[in-house]
Amino acid sequence: MKNLKIASIPGDGIGREVVPAAIEVLQTVSDLHGGLSFEFTEFPYSCEYYLEHGVMMPKDGLERLQDFDSIFLGAVGNAKLVPDHISLWGLLIKLRREFEQVINVRPAKIFKGVRSPLVNPKDFDLIVVRENSEGEYSSVGGRIYQGEDEIAIQNAIFSRRGTERAMRYAFELATKRKQHVTSATKSNGIFHSMPFWDEVFQDVSKDYPEIGTDSQHIDALAAFFVTNPSRFDVIVASNLFGDVLTDIGAAVMGSIGIAPAANINVNGKYPSMFEPVHGSAPDIIGKGIANPIGQIWTAKMLLDHYGEEELGAVLLDVVESVTNDGMLTPDIGGKHTTSEVTNEIITRLKARA
Repeated sequence: MKNLKIASIPGDGIGREVVPAAIEVLQTVSDLHGGLSFEFTEFPYSCEYYLEHGVMMPKDGLERLQDFDSIFLGAVGNAKLVPDHISLWGLLIKLRREFEQVINVRPAKIFKGVRSPLVNPKDFDLIVVRENSEGEYSSVGGRIYQGEDEIAIQNAIFSRRGTERAMRYAFELATKRKQHVTSATKSNGIFHSMPFWDEVFQDVSKDYPEIGTDSQHIDALAAFFVTNPSRFDVIVASNLFGDVLTDIGAAVMGSIGIAPAANINVNGKYPSMFEPVHGSAPDIIGKGIANPIGQIWTAKMLLDHYGEEELGAVLLDVVESVTNDGMLTPDIGGKHTTSEVTNEIITRLKARA
């Protein structure tokens, strides 16, 4: 029996609606599998927790979480209660940094039954590997002077270790897919970090002669995501570039509400974290219409992470059968509720047993 201890953090807004839905799906998967079990422990860390305690999580929050196998996160943020830079840096980014979740993985594909805004999306199926710990999102810099003389300095930090780590992860992933890696760069405009990025990419690619490669400037690459996403397999990108590309990937799928993500710890010291791309969606809280698919697809990525790729494939196939039959929430053109979509997925999973 494989027993996984998972820390559940529903967080803010619709996270409290879609996390329980996805947990119910995972428990169904566990029951059907027979050799896999989940033990979920919920933590209340959120913006409401901040209002009560003055912090997004307690001082020993990391210590409480570090012995779990993984973290299953819903959403973080409610700007009406707590400024976004406080909520994100106090919880989401803190977990990513302190738990050394140095790789962010986000897939995007043509999703059966979900209408892409593209006229001819073809059958695209890509995955972005994003360096998740440094790059343009480093905290190095500062602000000096006041008034019209005020200066803001933001330093982008690129280490060879961090850059190469992300690239090797991308190449390893490509060996299991269509054997091609695209590097997102901007070496024609960013003088130091991007030529360095290109050099490391060239060095790493020599160790994978069987993998095809190309390098695209981020502006052109973003355009290609819209005009011809089916040309891509695995894309490796810096922290900022990967962040932008993955939101475009979610958009061309048809909704950010179905997009998943994984924050991967590669050294085994700390738990990885799985979260959907969507935010807390305060405009639809409590209406029962939040799309659970982003969280459920995230659950599929959790299964993959623990070597249950076949089970994960079955889960995603069932989800797509549901959307293909028109059981959609309002954000993707349907009229069904969170619970209706979730219950149908569970019913079809049981029928596949």
